[in-house]
Amino acid sequence: MEQSISNGNTPVLPAPPSKQRKAPELHVVERRNWLIHLHYIRQEYDACKSLIQEQLAETNGMCEYALYVQGLIFRNDGQIQESLEVFQSCCILNTKNSDYLKQVGRSLFLLARHKAAIEVYNEALKLEDADWKSYHNQGICYIYLKDLTKAKDCFKKALQINRNEKSFVMLGKIFLQEQDIEMAIDVYRRAIEFSPENPELLTSLGLLYMHMGSYQKAFEHLGTAMTYDPTNFDAILAAGSMMQTHHDYDVALTKYRVAAAAVPESAPLWNNIGMCFFGKKKYVAAISCLKRACYLAPFEWKVLQNLGLVHLTMHQFASAFHFLSAAVSVKPQVAELYMLLAVALAHLSDPENAKQAYEKAMTLDPKDPAIPLNFCVFCYNIGERKAAVKYLTEFELRLKTLRQEQPINFAIDKELLDTAATIGPALHVGDNQTWEKNQPAAAKPSVPPLQTPQQPTTPSTEEIFSPKRQQSFDALSQPSEEAPSGGQQVNAVAKSHSSSE
Repeated sequence: MEQSISNGNTPVLPAPPSKQRKAPELHVVERRNWLIHLHYIRQEYDACKSLIQEQLAETNGMCEYALYVQGLIFRNDGQIQESLEVFQSCCILNTKNSDYLKQVGRSLFLLARHKAAIEVYNEALKLEDADWKSYHNQGICYIYLKDLTKAKDCFKKALQINRNEKSFVMLGKIFLQEQDIEMAIDVYRRAIEFSPENPELLTSLGLLYMHMGSYQKAFEHLGTAMTYDPTNFDAILAAGSMMQTHHDYDVALTKYRVAAAAVPESAPLWNNIGMCFFGKKKYVAAISCLKRACYLAPFEWKVLQNLGLVHLTMHQFASAFHFLSAAVSVKPQVAELYMLLAVALAHLSDPENAKQAYEKAMTLDPKDPAIPLNFCVFCYNIGERKAAVKYLTEFELRLKTLRQEQPINFAIDKELLDTAATIGPALHVGDNQTWEKNQPAAAKPSVPPLQTPQQPTTPSTEEIFSPKRQQSFDALSQPSEEAPSGGQQVNAVAKSHSSSE
């Protein structure tokens, strides 16, 4: 045996001959999975499809992962039926994988086969009973089937397994559909405890507080939402609407400027901007903004109503009639639209149609005191004193009812009381009328001629937990009913509308 001596007695052995190592070969079924995954996550779908076809050709269609990714690509391309067939093939190759069943359920859901999707999710839960996503997806299917009770149960089970924002949001939407605002607020509170920095949850809770009239809490949550996301469109629009309610038009416009940079094609945004200019008595700018909102949403009745209101203010009665009649065509159930339409008709010297419009408004809304007072002034101006006394009495009865129903938060526009105090003595009705408890009668008992308002009305706010407007998101978009406050139009109440969605 050969030895070499180096530096004394230390032996140095010769280096062993080098051997070239080969990378281990993967099984033919899986050897391209890593490359398929790489192209898929890079969204290089053409290269991914080519690799999938090669892999499936080599394995005679037995590669699970290649089929799985192929199904995902089909679904991204809108080929839902093809993706369903591919995922079903995956389930045949591996009957113990719940992920394949969940993908089958997802494709069935997108094909609107909700009952079949629910059955598939049940099979997935048999394989993995602690899977919150299966319960969550089942709940969404039940919503489309209009079975809200089972949907709530599914979302509650999902939250018991894993507290997550999506299930909280959907559960809150169900309570909103059931008109259970307090439970919806409770759900969103718990969601915020779990995720306190989520601007969408904070905005939704703020909108619910606005709907309940808790404006302080609403403003706090909306402000917190804007702290975490200064460009949150829904929060900005809702906060700006609240500022309009308190006549802070300049501050509201500052907020809307930020929102306009993020979402410049929003009809509610331009509607609110227009009503800010209306509040600042810049009527030409208001009409310009409102017409832009009308261009973006030509069938939004509130925009049409506000356009009619601004034109009435500018004594452009024919234009006002045009927009108000369009609003009535879109939303014939709103009494206030008929009242404003009657005002425009009265100025256009059409008392017969104006009278019919007032009668329709009285029928649709038995509570609003502004309608009978407007009708009273109209009847007085055309010389029908008995009818005027009748509708003034109706105004007094409605005012008493409102006081009894809202003893604490009772509020009514001051000009309504002024008008009632003026026309009462002119009609020689009793001196001790309801309105005189808060507002003394005018010294000169004469009724002024019909006029358009000089002060804008306070804008109302509106809440998107629907599935619409909801809306929004697969979220709130929703939407929702309004609770507007009143001002006066031709000695009457006319309401301008702003949106918080």
